[in-house]
Amino acid sequence: MEAQPELASGEIKHLQRCINDLVSLLALPAIWSGGDPSQVLHTLLDALLRMLRLDLVCVRLTDPIGEAPVEIVRIAEPRGPMPPVHDICEALSQCLKNDSRKWPPLLRNLMGEGDVSIVPLPLGLQGELGVIVTAAQRTDFPRQTEALLLSVAANQASIGLQEARLLSQQKRVASELDQRVVQRTVELAAANEELKKELAERKRAEQELQRSEAFLAEAQNLSRIGSLSWRVATDEITWSEQLYRIFQIDRNARVTFDLIGTRIHPEDLSVFQEHIERSRRDSSDVQLEFRLQMPDGAVKYVHVAAHIRGDHGQPEYIGAVQDVTERRSSEEALSKARSALSHVARVTSLGVLTASIAHEVNQPLSGIITNASTCLRMLAADPPNVDGARETARRTIRDGNRASEVISRLRALYGKKEPTTEAVDLNEATREVLALSVQELQRNRVFVQQELADDQLFVTGDRVQLQQVILNLVRNASDAMSDVHGRPRHLLISTDRDEGDRVRLTVQDAGVGFDPQAADRLFESFYTTKNDGMGIGLSVSRSIIENHHGRLWAKLNAGPGATFSFSIPRASAGATSADGNREIRTADVTDAA
Repeated sequence: MEAQPELASGEIKHLQRCINDLVSLLALPAIWSGGDPSQVLHTLLDALLRMLRLDLVCVRLTDPIGEAPVEIVRIAEPRGPMPPVHDICEALSQCLKNDSRKWPPLLRNLMGEGDVSIVPLPLGLQGELGVIVTAAQRTDFPRQTEALLLSVAANQASIGLQEARLLSQQKRVASELDQRVVQRTVELAAANEELKKELAERKRAEQELQRSEAFLAEAQNLSRIGSLSWRVATDEITWSEQLYRIFQIDRNARVTFDLIGTRIHPEDLSVFQEHIERSRRDSSDVQLEFRLQMPDGAVKYVHVAAHIRGDHGQPEYIGAVQDVTERRSSEEALSKARSALSHVARVTSLGVLTASIAHEVNQPLSGIITNASTCLRMLAADPPNVDGARETARRTIRDGNRASEVISRLRALYGKKEPTTEAVDLNEATREVLALSVQELQRNRVFVQQELADDQLFVTGDRVQLQQVILNLVRNASDAMSDVHGRPRHLLISTDRDEGDRVRLTVQDAGVGFDPQAADRLFESFYTTKNDGMGIGLSVSRSIIENHHGRLWAKLNAGPGATFSFSIPRASAGATSADGNREIRTADVTDAA
């Protein structure tokens, strides 16, 4: 009877210990809460080894993302050197294979002699988390209460591992999310900086564009130039601000050719329309100058230049319009001033040529007196010599015409009149100038040699102005030889055809020449090498020749003296046909002498 109470007392103590162990196992989650899987397993293995008096407990935990498995081994009291943990787990896997349900209850002791009883505990519903292997050398292992504790431990471990893995995943996801947030924040910050830079650059570009537009508008206002575009297909016309000011049209008005036509001078409207239609038809460039008539009656001159550009089959003219009213006024004033200056230059030479003029007029007048006296004597004879008197009267008329021609040439050369354009025979004009200059040339002991072209050399221009140039070159050549002694004062004047369908006149002297370093200044206004010179002769001459689309130049001779030449275009055949047969009687140098 006494044995039964002792047995009952032992059972109670065992049950109490089991309950305590069970409570301890149930309390483990509170310990490892928030820990990682490794912490869960270490805590569990230490508890099982202590509660169940195990000889060995091993765990292999598979990794869900395919990394190396976690392996942990606990041994109660090693009796010799302990093999590496991986070797123990690998040996168990080789012996027991992968299916823990087929493991034998007994296994050879890997660290000593004899066999050990093992209990595999799958972690998870299908062992997907891993396996816990407990081993003891006791033959009664595991008892019913131990199996219950191991089952509870496995369940608790599975729950803890799931929670740890979920927590680890949450941490990893949170970490990845934080990294992404940080990365995204950095990217957004960089993008924000780029956006700020772009906005700043765009603002700066807009400011530069506004500044450039303001500069362009001010430059167009100062230069009186406006820009335009014209889309040919739609007749869409776009103007700059300056063009509205030039045409004095409301800025809000829609620009059309009809509206533009209301500002064009009536006399120029047809020409403008012809240019527009031609440009519309053959896409040619536009170069046009016409007048505008403002509402107050004022007249403006404008110059239009435009070229076409193609854009996907939609031609568009881009051009500029310049108000050239002031330039035209300046050109007219300059032309009047040049004419006045030319007249002054001609008048200054009048005094020098007085002797030649008197000689030219005196010769025909003397002839008239002599012929008239002879005619009277013939008529007074008995009987009267009518035929001789008639011939003498003809000679009197001839000398009168000759005197009249001399006066006409003088009036044309020294008169103040507007330039006229006509066909001029350069040879004839040269002979007339030499006839007027012969007395002065002879007084200066200048020998004149003429080498004029055999045929007539017609040019289109103002006769008086061209003769003024020839006269100025001849006088300059004579003056250049005034201080020459010991050699002939030879002056050669020649005319000939020049290349490019032009005519060239050359005056060569044997004078003192000029300083080569001052060659570029010879044709400047008010530059002179004479003590009593005004410095306007060559300047005016160059202006006249350039207005005739020609060129005037000078060069030093190989010997003494210099050569002055000018070249101007020949007259067209139509311009000379009307005057080709006109005969002008002039006295050459020899006759005048």
